[in-house]
Amino acid sequence: MTMPHSTKRQSPLKVDPATDELISQGAHFLGVTKKDLVAAAVRVYLEQQREQVRRGMIESMKVLDGSLSSSVSLLTGLSPERIDELGGTGDWEE
Repeated sequence: MTMPHSTKRQSPLKVDPATDELISQGAHFLGVTKKDLVAAAVRVYLEQQREQVRRGMIESMKVLDGSLSSSVSLLTGLSPERIDELGGTGDWEE
């Protein structure tokens, strides 16, 4: 029995007209497709921002301890203490 493989669906990227023009011109002069230029640019940008991404991931992991309170804190930006002051969140089971 073979398992069906999931194919990721392509989705359009919405950018403002000025950015679209830059992408179009850059792709034209580099001799690549707009899709390839954007893909390469995103990879380069994320590589350049690797340390900032890592720090953000670490901060998120510090906040998320599996509790409902930590999830609410991460989503709202409120400290767990402030959430408790406002009445708390209860528990996942409640």
